[in-house]
Amino acid sequence: MIDFRPILQVAGILLATLALAMFLPMIADLIEGNDDWQVFLGAGFLTLFVGMALFLTNRTGGSGLTVRQAFLLTTVAWVILCAFAALPFAFADPGLDYVDALFEATAGLTTTGSTVMTELQSRPTGILLWRALLQWMGGIGIIVTAVAVLPMLRIAGMQLFSTESSDQEKMLPRTARIAVVITTIYAFFSVLCFLSYWVAGMSSFDALTHAMTTVSTAGFSTHDSSLAVFNSTRIEIIAMVFMVSGALPFVIYMQMARGRFVPLWRDVQVRLFAAIVIGAIALLMLQRVLAAHDTTSFWTLLREVSFNVIAIATSTGYVTEDFSSWGGFATALFFILLFLGGCTGSTAGGIKMFRVHVLAATIYMQLRRLTQRHGVFVAHYNNVQISDHVAQSVTTFVVIFIAGFFLLTAGLAAHDLDFITSASGAAAALGNIGPGLGPVIGPSGNYSSLPDTAKLLLCVGMLMGRLEF
Repeated sequence: MIDFRPILQVAGILLATLALAMFLPMIADLIEGNDDWQVFLGAGFLTLFVGMALFLTNRTGGSGLTVRQAFLLTTVAWVILCAFAALPFAFADPGLDYVDALFEATAGLTTTGSTVMTELQSRPTGILLWRALLQWMGGIGIIVTAVAVLPMLRIAGMQLFSTESSDQEKMLPRTARIAVVITTIYAFFSVLCFLSYWVAGMSSFDALTHAMTTVSTAGFSTHDSSLAVFNSTRIEIIAMVFMVSGALPFVIYMQMARGRFVPLWRDVQVRLFAAIVIGAIALLMLQRVLAAHDTTSFWTLLREVSFNVIAIATSTGYVTEDFSSWGGFATALFFILLFLGGCTGSTAGGIKMFRVHVLAATIYMQLRRLTQRHGVFVAHYNNVQISDHVAQSVTTFVVIFIAGFFLLTAGLAAHDLDFITSASGAAAALGNIGPGLGPVIGPSGNYSSLPDTAKLLLCVGMLMGRLEF
């Protein structure tokens, strides 16, 4: 029998934290004289009341969580937080219906970046700040989950990163310690990104909101045209630097913060991620340079291709160009990038580089065993032997991920959506990217025209991708 009290207690703490965050956009709207401050005040008190009620009525003497409780907590917490985070979207400007509000909140907290909102530049400060805050907080939650919780659950190959035995009594205190360190590093990157954007020419508000959605590799913007509205090489370079920083393993940053300098390139998933990004940029550059109809200068091409490849590869989802119009090869390449994602222990979504490496190493090892039956071959990850159990877990995860993609694609297609919209929407949701491909949900579109049931399916997909099934 599962004791739900610790689960509900932690969920209550998280809801109370979400409620406190609601008071920040309330203050912003109050200063600007926007009546929506009342919505944030009411939603904040309601969320705080429910959170404190869950916390106070489910207090336990211990500080431990079983593996099963931790698994349920990661699922229950994300669902509850999304449900309450949707309230401001439903009752403040733009007054979305609850399905749209839930979609926007889920996209925010899972750092997916998909949106149903339009005319963003004319929206009140409070709701724009709320969107950015959701993605910033979601980024912290994702890293803590990946670094402290998933290795304890020993699923999807994450047991490879487990540094302790399944000591249930240490799970919550250890997670709290890791959360403090990660939040400090995360806040440092955010402040640095904010200052960089501001110096590069953004307004203080744009710099603040974009810093929060860049470091979290999330992609919400305060403008419909995303970062393209600034038309600034400096801003795009800053964005690329911090998008990549957010997509790299925060475990390495934690080691550096503790005085143990570890070169990033020693991690095999960092090298693989760099190789994929550089390779994708090189291929697209070659394709566009050789295109007879493309008269864009080389440096402009490099800027456009580099930014959009990095934005999708890191699962951020910012756009400066409609890459769907770059031709079939570019569309196919970006479609592949929707699946891969960044590094484990980062804010990025997708299958993750470590699983790509483990899967490739396992396949290579099996092929060598077929050709050299008497040989002894062992796959490694960062000089650690990949056990059969880890290889099986990773393979199972990838198979489930692909199966989920096919099911979600079929579910979207059942709503009479075209194949490109259905397939890229499913991939973008599971990979927590944001924009899909094509004219409907591609870089120049959004998700507002989709049926409500399709949006709910995508919400499930975003949560599945973020929770890593």
